[in-house]
Amino acid sequence: MRRSLIAYALPVLIGVLLAIVLLNTFPQLLRGPSPPGAPAQPTLTTEVQQVSRPSPELQQAPPLARQQGPASYSTAVEKAAPAVVNIYSSRVVAREEHPLMSDPFFRQFFADDLPTQQRLLSSLGSGVIVSEDGYVLTNHHVIDGADEIQVALRDGRETLAEVIGTDPESDLAVLRIGLDQLPVIQLADTEDVAVGDIAMAIGNPFGVGQTVTMGIISATGRSHLGLSAYEDFIQTDAAINPGNSGGALINAEGSLVGINTAIFSRSGGSQGVGFAIPTRLARSILEALVTQGRVIRGWLGIEAQEMTQDLAASFGLQAPRGVVISGVVPEGPAALAGLRPGDVLLEVDGRPILDARAAMSDIAAIEPGATLPLTLVRSGEKFTVDLEVGERPLPPGRQFER
Repeated sequence: MRRSLIAYALPVLIGVLLAIVLLNTFPQLLRGPSPPGAPAQPTLTTEVQQVSRPSPELQQAPPLARQQGPASYSTAVEKAAPAVVNIYSSRVVAREEHPLMSDPFFRQFFADDLPTQQRLLSSLGSGVIVSEDGYVLTNHHVIDGADEIQVALRDGRETLAEVIGTDPESDLAVLRIGLDQLPVIQLADTEDVAVGDIAMAIGNPFGVGQTVTMGIISATGRSHLGLSAYEDFIQTDAAINPGNSGGALINAEGSLVGINTAIFSRSGGSQGVGFAIPTRLARSILEALVTQGRVIRGWLGIEAQEMTQDLAASFGLQAPRGVVISGVVPEGPAALAGLRPGDVLLEVDGRPILDARAAMSDIAAIEPGATLPLTLVRSGEKFTVDLEVGERPLPPGRQFER
């Protein structure tokens, strides 16, 4: 009996389920036939919700101003390139002829009669002729330690150069050559240099010969790079490679805006981050080395450390201001004025110290012998002293990677 009921009910259940599926899929089956003359109903109905919003206000850009730029910078290059020279610096080094001579056992048999030979080490760089008197600007590290310096002009002339003076702290050097009818480059005012200006680097990269690369001025006033004591670099993406050091960075009119000095690179080649010493600084160093034989800078005789938030709190300061005096040179101007390690230098001549390197550059510009008021903090107490500025001593020779 139960089996017969299941056999009867199963087809009915399947039919009901099939009907439900058909009605869900085709709901128009529920409607009756349309009356005569009535418009045909759509097979599917979709409800559309009306939206009423104001049109968005968009900012229309003005038409692109297209101005025809120069198709070539050959005029600027031809104006500046003859004044860019190649510099070959060399030194004679005595070395032992045989590697066994470095062994003390063998050396005792020869005493001072060790056989030696002369070896010539050469390094290649660039320079820029800046006056008809034959003065050439280049980098200190290009000629550092050289016994003989040879300068080659683009017109094929070569001559030995005299070192007028060097300034390792700015990495600049001045040479002089004794040739007639020298090509001279014009110096631009770097106060007018702006980010985005066209820039071209001229030098002798890798010793392949004079080469020109182009880019723009990427930044100005770059410091805290650790390249030299006094930094105020122009940054450019014009390719600067080994051998470009001491060469010219020029603008679109062929005027000198900087002396190519260094690159930031992880591979040793140009990666679009190069640095040049601006002509404003190069001009002052040139005049000092030519007229005085050295660069005279003001000096306090202290070693300074940047102020941090933790140091400021330890000194009882509300904010990180000034610099911490970490060392005092014996018998220096600061020592004679009674300054001690641990003092906090807040102001120089009434101007608050916001950056240690900028303050050092400002002090360097003060004439030695001048009286300079300083504001300091010691043990939580503020006080002022009048210090007589000294002359910064010449640093020992610094070696740079060529």
